[in-house]
Amino acid sequence: MPDLQNLSITTESDARGSFCPGPLMELIRLVRAGAVGDVLAVLSRDDGSKRDIPTWVAKAGHEFLGMEPFEDATRFIVRKAK
Repeated sequence: MPDLQNLSITTESDARGSFCPGPLMELIRLVRAGAVGDVLAVLSRDDGSKRDIPTWVAKAGHEFLGMEPFEDATRFIVRKAK
């Protein structure tokens, strides 16, 4: 796993106010708008995101770089692969 603290995030979205499937849908929006190689992050308070986001990233063929605590939420970090 890469060092999440030293990654340069291209785009980040705050989805702390939404619940399943909101944070995942926000990540999908970022992926669609981003370029290959972009590092994208979504903030979520929804516990379901800990399961849903890594699962979707794997199915969609992108790279799940990890998740980390961030203030009152979890930051999910993904690299767009295609």
